[in-house]
Amino acid sequence: MRKQALKFDRIGYWSEVKLDIVREYAAAYSTIMAAQRAPQLHHVYVDAFAGGGYSISRTTGGFVLGSPLNALNVKPPFREHHFIDLDRAKADSLRELTEHRPDVTVYEGDCNAILLETILPRCRWADYRRALWLLDPYGLHLHWPVLHAAGQARSIELFLNFPVMDMNRNVLWSDQSRVGRSDRDRMSAFWGDDSWRQAAYTSNKTLFGDEEEEKAENIAVAHAFCDHLKRDGGFEYVAEPLPMRNSARAVVYYLVFASQKPVAKKIVRDIFDKYRRGGAI
Repeated sequence: MRKQALKFDRIGYWSEVKLDIVREYAAAYSTIMAAQRAPQLHHVYVDAFAGGGYSISRTTGGFVLGSPLNALNVKPPFREHHFIDLDRAKADSLRELTEHRPDVTVYEGDCNAILLETILPRCRWADYRRALWLLDPYGLHLHWPVLHAAGQARSIELFLNFPVMDMNRNVLWSDQSRVGRSDRDRMSAFWGDDSWRQAAYTSNKTLFGDEEEEKAENIAVAHAFCDHLKRDGGFEYVAEPLPMRNSARAVVYYLVFASQKPVAKKIVRDIFDKYRRGGAI
């Protein structure tokens, strides 16, 4: 009933690839966590932009399981699942789909507040809890304090959508004077400060000796953010970001992975490389 009542997102091939990647790593992660015995760990799955549970494939026209339902199918299972969406209809859909699962909590609201105030305390290192977070915003809706807190916790691994298309459309213009204040503020909230300007632009001298700014390539901006996650966010290992493209081959976003464990980075690097070698990306 819910699938007919809710307007589901239509997703392209690159989004289905992302779902496959997260599902594959979640299975490996859960297997490792569940096998830990000394001490026994309590591992948690968190999806901060969870959606309604299903999407519609632009490739096939059929329904595709969203990341929350993929996580619920992982064996061995996570001990807890926390799903967040700002949209009431999507949150209600998830509640209906998971009403038989006592290990699921669905939240409706701003993930920035919910992650910091409600979920982060359930992922404490000292309580032998570990967590895998999926932070997959459509645009610049995530705030840096969430990422910083996750890195400082030492107990959290995460996949992050680095939304370079939203940045390019609304913030990273050649003429910064034409960018609206609200869009610059969104970028600074995501980055944590305005140091994104140094990452996104280089200054060059013209033939007349004037200084002019030139926008850096997308991958350079993504690399700068990955360095920021390590240097300022507290994550020790960050994988080479994976470009996710649309049907016109333009990069829509980069999939970023951050962790405290070298083995986690290696597993994700191998998964990313499998898609790179296959020519899918």
